[in-house]
Amino acid sequence: MQNDVAQPSTELPLQAQFVTITEEEAGQRIDNYLLRVCKGVPKSHVYRILRSGEVRVNKGRIDQLYRLVQGDVVRIPPIRLAEKPANHVPAAEFKIIFEDTHLLVIDKPAGVAVHGGSGVSFGVIEQLRASRPDAKFLELVHRLDRETSGLLLLAKKRTALTSLHEQMRDGVTDKRYLTMVAGDWKNARQHIKLPLHKYTTADGERRVSVQADGQPSHTVFSLLKKFNGFALLEAELKTGRTHQIRVHLSSSGFPILGDDKYGDFALNKALQKADDRRGALKRMFLHAHQITFTHPDSGKIVTLNAPLAAECERFLVSLGKPLN
Repeated sequence: MQNDVAQPSTELPLQAQFVTITEEEAGQRIDNYLLRVCKGVPKSHVYRILRSGEVRVNKGRIDQLYRLVQGDVVRIPPIRLAEKPANHVPAAEFKIIFEDTHLLVIDKPAGVAVHGGSGVSFGVIEQLRASRPDAKFLELVHRLDRETSGLLLLAKKRTALTSLHEQMRDGVTDKRYLTMVAGDWKNARQHIKLPLHKYTTADGERRVSVQADGQPSHTVFSLLKKFNGFALLEAELKTGRTHQIRVHLSSSGFPILGDDKYGDFALNKALQKADDRRGALKRMFLHAHQITFTHPDSGKIVTLNAPLAAECERFLVSLGKPLN
């Protein structure tokens, strides 16, 4: 006789949910809110239940542009969703530079993506959420390239996220990077203003090129140390375009050491091994070392620093005494 054993369901329970909007959730559009809370539900389905009136706010119909208010009661209709196999995100904590009730600032290591996507199943934000399951709100304020190390800001409140985004849009934050380039850098201080055009390659990779009709972009470079064939620079971002520092330097004839997209590929390969004049460098030499912003709650000016990543510091020391 065969026993009938109940198999675990592969579908989520079908029942409407009623959610009261908190202060942190207020201010966002209903469609963006649903896309966040209904993870795994196709975007087309979210918009269909909005158009059909199945989503209600305070028992009334709304359109997708409605902005949520604290205390709103949102009815989320039953959504049939086949559960995906568990995509385990390993919880991780990173070196914390600053943390309070509004902000978390970490020192991101090189080689770690800030978020999942483009062939990466998870990144810093997913790992931090996994390690802080009780955090009601945690969002990236800005991004760093995967191979760039250094300061990464995350907001723990929506008000903090909005404030910092406004500051960055208005150009009042001060972001500075340390980078080492190949070539005979001459000027103590140099402005590079080259318009940048963002595009996607056939295999889905994000790339940037200098193009006349691109977005206005401005970086200020200061010479810190000069070596035979190399220069250590501080880059000050006046605009915040994708790959801005990398493309501004490469297009000016000074590729960043270890840059696998815009750099000198033959030199990068040679740098992988130490020789009698220097140590090895097996990553891109670009590090977000300082940021200054207005605290979204106190209104005070905050300046934070992250020391140069150890592998870059070792390479720098191996070059010996600078020429300048």
